[in-house]
Amino acid sequence: MEMTAWLTLAIFLVTIVIVITGIIDSSVAALLGVLAMIWTGVMSEVEAFLSVDWNVMAILVSIWVIAGYFGKTGVPEWLSIQALRLSRGHSGLLVMILSMMAGLLSVVVDNVVVILMLAPVALPIISHLRLPLTPVILMIGFSANFMGTALLLGDLPPQMLHSVSGAEFLDFIWQAGRPSSFPILMVTFVVTLGAMYLYGFRTASSSNQNESKTAGQLPIDAQLPDRLFAFIVVGGFLATIVAMAFRQVLGVKLGFIALSGALVLILILEIFGRRIQKPDFEEILKELDWRAIIFYISLFALVGGLEKAELLGKLAALLTPLFKENLILGASLLYWVTVPIVGIVEHDAYILTFLYTIRDLGQQGVETWPLWWMLVWSGTLGSNLTVAGAPALYVALNICEREEKRKISLREFFIWSIPFTLVASLICYLLGMLIWVIPFAR
Repeated sequence: MEMTAWLTLAIFLVTIVIVITGIIDSSVAALLGVLAMIWTGVMSEVEAFLSVDWNVMAILVSIWVIAGYFGKTGVPEWLSIQALRLSRGHSGLLVMILSMMAGLLSVVVDNVVVILMLAPVALPIISHLRLPLTPVILMIGFSANFMGTALLLGDLPPQMLHSVSGAEFLDFIWQAGRPSSFPILMVTFVVTLGAMYLYGFRTASSSNQNESKTAGQLPIDAQLPDRLFAFIVVGGFLATIVAMAFRQVLGVKLGFIALSGALVLILILEIFGRRIQKPDFEEILKELDWRAIIFYISLFALVGGLEKAELLGKLAALLTPLFKENLILGASLLYWVTVPIVGIVEHDAYILTFLYTIRDLGQQGVETWPLWWMLVWSGTLGSNLTVAGAPALYVALNICEREEKRKISLREFFIWSIPFTLVASLICYLLGMLIWVIPFAR
């Protein structure tokens, strides 16, 4: 490789190592990496700006704004109370219902936001039933992180896949005549929750005492504070999702649809401002994770530097013979190498890098869609292994340590993360191979 390529690779690897180790804030580290590439001549500031997929960033910020309002409606609290009632005081069943709720919400809401919405609501219920706090909050965290790739809205990896491959909203449900991300991850999720129930929650109590607690004084208010506010926000959220599902008919970018949905919702809420109980727009803006936004913008620019130096094309050229000769072996290696790596490496950076690599493989005649799906699935599921892989788990662990007033050991975390990750990864691998890889390998 020429000197510029080596320099680009060195800057990228040093930046990723700093992000992983947490020597300095990850968003600062990523931004410094971009600046280093610009000042060393790897790319210009204009090229760095153009490397960012601003359509994806518009989707991310707009959905976060809508989700911020959703969290203030009282709907998460209402759903949690319904979970408590549905479980009839059975602790193990309650954990599974809360986990399912977290997973389903993360299909359309960022996983960190889901945890920040559900965990505070779950805490009084956990105390009410005298459940061990850490396993329950961790299960909510694992579940929220799990289903973010099921549809286009829930997490950054599916949005990056849309950016690189052009996958539309409905492609995440059904594509090329076969089920894709949502049905495969949904089946995997249900089986994984069943396995975790047998593993750690089957013997949880279902005593008359718990049933009487459920029937008695509830630990949180089950009423929506303002029904009109909740109706407007939920209606706006659903309308935005439907519009994004029909993007091709509307003929505009997904980011424009999401931004329009957020702005229309804000306008309606401001018009009805005196008649409803709503948070100020400034409060919603303050709750946006601006550090994460800076990190994601910098991440696109960093990978743009790799692409400018043609490093991703060189990597694709090295991998082409393997994937052309044996797609089943290649997809299997990609999947099972990704699972442990994203357990210790922030998974968004890894996934974005290999999305571009697979795109370049496609230019060499390799089937890309089986590989793209196996990458984003393994990259999402494997990130549940440790807190280094996904910010959502870091948030869940912080909540546990704050409420327990103690340090949660790595061993205690692994007791729950390892079986969850292994079961989910294995089930998804089998489904992905049967539905996507083997048919394309023939």
